Amino acid sequence: MASDDYRDIRSIAVHREDVVTALEANQQGDSGAVLRVTPPFSGRMRARLHVEHTDEYDATPAPIHVPPSRLVADPPTYPTPDATEERLRSDDDIDYTVDRHHERHAAAVASWRESVADAIAESVTLDGAFGSQRVAVTVLG
Repeated sequence: MASDDYRDIRSIAVHREDVVTALEANQQGDSGAVLRVTPPFSGRMRARLHVEHTDEYDATPAPIHVPPSRLVADPPTYPTPDATEERLRSDDDIDYTVDRHHERHAAAVASWRESVADAIAESVTLDGAFGSQRVAVTVLG
């Protein structure tokens, strides 16, 4: 049965790609990407990708916003183009080219995304007006 009380939530389902995309957006620049659980609440809820805005309306009850960093314990450092270039230029066996740099960086980002997707937590703490509560996480996709 649906209610206004987020304490009724026992588990949230998140799409793997949503968690990775939100974390990547926040790593590249503080975009305010979260996974949002929207009322009415029930035992099993879906958390969807959302970007917080300063002009969001005051809803009652308020949606629960879960930062993607809470869903991934110790995420690897996001690869930067500069770091990729430095690694490529320091390899004496390979000549630097813009195309090679692009290929290596794309591969580094793909590897990062895969690592994050494999590290999504089995549970997460939800915070709301009545305090915190731990819920299970089901990963989709």
